Order: sequence, then C-alpha cells, then structure tokens
Amino acid sequence: MKTRLLSYLMSIQIVVLCVVLFAPIAWMILASFKSRTEITKYPPELFFTPTLENYQQLFTRTDFLENTMNSIYVAGGSTLLGLLLAVPAAYAISWHRLVWPATLTLFARMAPGTLFLLPWFIMFSNVGLSGTHFALIITHAVITLPIALWTMLPHFDGLPRELTESAQIDGCSGIKILLLIAMPVVMPGLIVAVILSFIFSWNYFLFALALSGISSKTAIVASFNFIGEGVTNWGALMAAATVIALPPILLTFAIQRKLVAGLAFGAVKG
Repeated sequence: MKTRLLSYLMSIQIVVLCVVLFAPIAWMILASFKSRTEITKYPPELFFTPTLENYQQLFTRTDFLENTMNSIYVAGGSTLLGLLLAVPAAYAISWHRLVWPATLTLFARMAPGTLFLLPWFIMFSNVGLSGTHFALIITHAVITLPIALWTMLPHFDGLPRELTESAQIDGCSGIKILLLIAMPVVMPGLIVAVILSFIFSWNYFLFALALSGISSKTAIVASFNFIGEGVTNWGALMAAATVIALPPILLTFAIQRKLVAGLAFGAVKG
C-alpha cells in the first residue's frame, strides 16, 4: 500500500513538473498561430483557426531571417572558439591536478556582463570591429569558455592516466594524445559542452544588444523590436520566440541520449 501511494505521488509530481515546464512553451507556440484579437482574449481559447499571418509578417516585413542567420554565426563561432580554448585547457588542468586556473575562469562568468561592455565597446571601436560578427563571437566566447571548461573537467579527470602514460612512452606528442586518445574517450562530455555552449550563446542578450550593428543583429535582439512603448505586437513576438527556441530544442532532442549520458558521467565524477 505504501509503495503504491509513493508511486501515485511520484506520478503526480511528474505531471505537475511537466505542466510547469511545458505549459509556457505550448502557450507560446499556440499564440504564434493566433490572430491579434485571439492572443489577448481572456480566458484563452484552446480551439481556434490557426493562421500563418504572424510568420508571414515576421519573415516578409522584417529582416528576421537574416537576424536568425546572424545568431547561428555568432553562437556557432563562439562555441567553436570556446571549445578550441577550453578543451586543451581542461586536459592540462586535469593532468596537472590544478584548481586555480579553472576557478579563475569562473570570475569572467560570474561577473555582470555590464562590467565588460564599455572596455569592449571602446576596444572594438578603435580597431574598426564594432558591430561585426567577429566582435560578438569574441565576447560570447567569454560565456562559452567557462561552461565548456567545467563540463569537460570531470570527463578528463575520469580518463585513466595509464592510457596517456602508455602513449607518452610510445612517443606520442601531447597534441596527438589529446586528439587521438583522450578525445574519443571523453566524447559524451564534448557533446554536452557543445550543446550547453551553443544554447547559452544563442540566448545571450546583453552583448548582442550593445555590440551588434545593423548587419550583425541577432534574432533575440531583433525580437524586441515588436515591443513598443505603447503597444506590443504579441503575434509577431510569439512567432519570433518560437523560431528562436526551435534550434536549441531540436539540437537537444537529436542527441538526447548522449547528452544524458554525458551529464550523468559528469555528475558521478564531479
């Protein structure tokens, strides 16, 4: 009887959790297919005639498609740059059993973003890179690097030292050991680092707002154009939010098994 009661309570808890997590997402998606009058109607209607008017307005009357491509460039570039710096650093930190370099990277992540804005704006303006994709990629790498570093550390800590020591005896260089021996073993952790870095960069607003230009404006910044001082275009805003949420969701579902395995391994080793 007690076991059955616990099972019922767990089921109720799971249902409540799913409602809390997925109800806003469902509301957003449904609202993107509603007309302006239906979006603001209270109580909301679950059954309505869907329309593509909001998406047509989003992609025909604005540059949102170009803004979305900018987000892909920035998130992809900063993820790649962050991994190129974080993976060798995590391997070296793990091999030498150091703590302070990894802790040092957290300062950049914990510090408020406004702390970096003025120095970066002045620096990029002086070198002629203000408002470019390159400037956003560099700044977003400050977000992705600590995430990738701390995600990879438990996986490199779990790598048998005998494996790398045997490769050293055979004459392998440090780069070959990292690329040919260590990386295949820690691949689940690398996948987790890629997904988390991409999502954090994709959704980051502050740097993209202050440092982007007309040609490099990202989707999350462009979506705020639908919020006016006196009126808000909720239909176009919900359509933009749905488009912005789509790539991270698809990316996560595409490799969810490896993602869960990588997170579980990191939790055990961490």
